[in-house]
Amino acid sequence: MLTSKQRAHLRSMASQMDTIMQIGKGGIGEKLIATVSDALEARELIKMRVLENCDLTVREAAEELAAATDAEVVAVIGTKCILYRESKTKKKIELC
Repeated sequence: MLTSKQRAHLRSMASQMDTIMQIGKGGIGEKLIATVSDALEARELIKMRVLENCDLTVREAAEELAAATDAEVVAVIGTKCILYRESKTKKKIELC
C-alpha cells in the first residue's frame, strides 16, 4: 500500500512521462493485461489513456487493471491513469 507521500512522488515522476498505452472499445482483455504486466515489470510506473469509446470509466479501468496485474493505482486524472508495481528484477524507483 502506497502512502500519500509516495503517491505524490510517483505522480510527479509520471507528469513528465508519455502515455504508453490506450484502452479503447476492446476494453480490458487478456492481451492488454499481459502487455500492461510486461510494461510494469520493465518500467514500474506507466501512464495510460482511456478513450471515450471504452465502456469503462477511467477509474473502473484503472482499478480492474491494477487488480489483474497486482499493481497500485497511483492517480486518475481526466482520461489518464497511472499504475505502479515494483519490479521483481529491475528495480528502478526508490520509494521513501
